[in-house]
Amino acid sequence: MAEQRRVGRLDQPREPRGVKLPRFDPEAFGRWSEGIARGMGTANFIVYMTVVIAVWFLWNTLAPADLRFDPYTFTFLTLVLSLQASYAAPLILLAQNRQTDRDRVALEEDRRRATMQKADTEYLAREVAALRIALGEVATRDFLRSELARLAEELDEANQRRQRLERRQPTRVPHRPAQDPLAEPQDDLDTD
Repeated sequence: MAEQRRVGRLDQPREPRGVKLPRFDPEAFGRWSEGIARGMGTANFIVYMTVVIAVWFLWNTLAPADLRFDPYTFTFLTLVLSLQASYAAPLILLAQNRQTDRDRVALEEDRRRATMQKADTEYLAREVAALRIALGEVATRDFLRSELARLAEELDEANQRRQRLERRQPTRVPHRPAQDPLAEPQDDLDTD
């Protein structure tokens, strides 16, 4: 009766039905598959596999007949190699998929960085352009030198003209007696 009430209640989740399969960590399995794929992709694996197959052939052809475990057609060796290939292919594909995912993340990060660098570069280009415009309105060292040189030439020319005029018209300045700067000024209009 309690079981029937429990099934009919909507405020409680139902218990899952079906077969419960063992759970595994996909990340750990992926790392394991990458390790196997990495190992199978080395020269050591090919050399060791060649040695094992050569020993297998030699043992099953040269050993006494009662010690041979796989006769001439090497059916068991074919089965072992097929089993290895049937497991190696999905493991290699899984490792490639994981590598593809990592490459995709790295590519997205590279795009994000490239976008940021492009924005930074454009900002710096605008700033440099603004500085160039601002510097166009500021006097440069060469401009100041040329202006000072021009002013010095004008002053020299003016000085030379004044000297020429003084030579032509000598002017006399009336001589006044030196006055004491501390003395009180005297009015010329005082006539008492």
